[in-house]
Amino acid sequence: MGMTPLMFAGVFSLVSNLLYLALPIYTNLVYSRVLLSQSGATLFVLTFGVLFVFGISTVMDVIRQQVLIDFGIVFDRFVSGRVFAALFEGVARRKIGPQSQALRDLDQFRTVLTGQTVSILFDVPWIPIFVVALFMINPLIGAISLIGSILLLLLAWMQDRATRAAHESGQEQTISSYAFTDAALRNSEVVRALGMLQTIGSEWATRRNASNERSALAYERQNVYSNIIKMLRLFVQILIIAVGAWLIIEQKIPSGMLFANMIVSARALQPIDRLVASWNSLISGKAAYERLVHLLSDFEPPAPATELPRPQGHLRVEQMGFAMPGAPRLLLSNVNFELQPGETLGVIGQSGAGKSTLARMLVGVWKPFSGHIRLDGAEIFSWDRTAFGRYAGYLPQDVELFAGTVRDNIARFRDDATDAEVIAAAQLANAHDLILTLAKGYDTDLGEGGAVLSAGQRQRVGLARALFGEPVFVVLDEPNAALDATGEEALMDALAALKARGVTVVIVSHKANIFRSADKLLYLKDGQAAMFGPRDQVFEALAKPAASIKPAPPQQRDLPTGEPPSSAPPKAEAV
Repeated sequence: MGMTPLMFAGVFSLVSNLLYLALPIYTNLVYSRVLLSQSGATLFVLTFGVLFVFGISTVMDVIRQQVLIDFGIVFDRFVSGRVFAALFEGVARRKIGPQSQALRDLDQFRTVLTGQTVSILFDVPWIPIFVVALFMINPLIGAISLIGSILLLLLAWMQDRATRAAHESGQEQTISSYAFTDAALRNSEVVRALGMLQTIGSEWATRRNASNERSALAYERQNVYSNIIKMLRLFVQILIIAVGAWLIIEQKIPSGMLFANMIVSARALQPIDRLVASWNSLISGKAAYERLVHLLSDFEPPAPATELPRPQGHLRVEQMGFAMPGAPRLLLSNVNFELQPGETLGVIGQSGAGKSTLARMLVGVWKPFSGHIRLDGAEIFSWDRTAFGRYAGYLPQDVELFAGTVRDNIARFRDDATDAEVIAAAQLANAHDLILTLAKGYDTDLGEGGAVLSAGQRQRVGLARALFGEPVFVVLDEPNAALDATGEEALMDALAALKARGVTVVIVSHKANIFRSADKLLYLKDGQAAMFGPRDQVFEALAKPAASIKPAPPQQRDLPTGEPPSSAPPKAEAV
């Protein structure tokens, strides 16, 4: 097994620290031999030798730092993709908020890993080398250095105990403040329109002040300990010089050893001083590392999956239930229905009935708590996401577009997408003519979040993105929420075209007119499939007086603590 980059850095650190001993040796020889012998040749040889040694030491330090830098780059390439995927998985499954703190944590940890802080940590283990050198000069000097080093390390440990909680609390408050700011900026129109700037600003200031107060407390405590450590280090160094001078007076060590004492003791105590000065960086790096570990520990990377053939669009939902992480109750309970290839299903129900939740489940955004969702017999959640995306289309209720061109967004930023495929998707969505009216057509830069488009335009471009690549299964969540009459008619034409192509479509909407091409309707009530059947029959049943409609038997929807929900199919009325 080869040596890891960190082991290489450790070896270079050892060599560099050993070579540093050349300086006190040189100083001692100059004072004890050169000045006594008055030999210029000896001085030249010694000087050339020590310069050569320090040249090698400098090269070692450069190589050590370069190894750490290269290691940081490799580490980032190896980990960043996993962190990026885990971040999106956590946001999509509502485990974490929609902010990129994890990526900032990765950058912070990598900076600590490749910066001077880690170099200091590599120097700390070699302190005993210099303490041993001082013992070799004189046991008394060595003892003073050893006791001083132990006291300095003890103070550093006490500083950590005194400041860590405040540092971590301050960091958490800072992250919360940034997250609140991100949310406020995303809702800037609402803040301005409703005159909320003052109240939002007050809440932001409260969070920021809390962060500053905790950080200030940590810095105050650290400042006290840092100055005590600095004072103790100077005290030890002065004591070593004084004891060295006394030993010279007593003729127990040569006079040249006085300067050697100064050099070696300074080098022995220097890493501790530098470590204390870098303590904030270490604490921040450690906290970032712990947050990354927590994020990745909850991330389940998809297992390698056999690439399945292009599906026909046969959708089957079997006894499916779902609850948000940590929620005490199920949002969907025992949902069952089946669509044949080419059928269109409309999903209706009151707000909070679980319609959007079902839409996310059908495209594999969330994993069922119980039951199954199958496309052509294969579990949707277990599909390789890239492969599934080639066969599926999804338009969420809140359409988000990315900074980039219209073409990039429709093509889902795929490098292998052709212009013909992009235009075909836009034409299928009846958005082609709309796109041509934009400043640069398909090459129009949308800006952050598609800011240059209206809500209706974003929805139509989002539909084109959903239909890119001729999918066989499409889920549309409130696709006409922001459309005008022209946009709605274009949407209806697109749905008719999808039906003619044999695409299986699921539409979630509050507007009944969009279900013109629907074959079946699913009526959700309190997360259950209250009705499912042919469109006209379900509409007819819903139009009857409430007393004449036989409700589905009630089902227990509390989240089980041990066993999964009953596998018995619900007795929802099929109309």
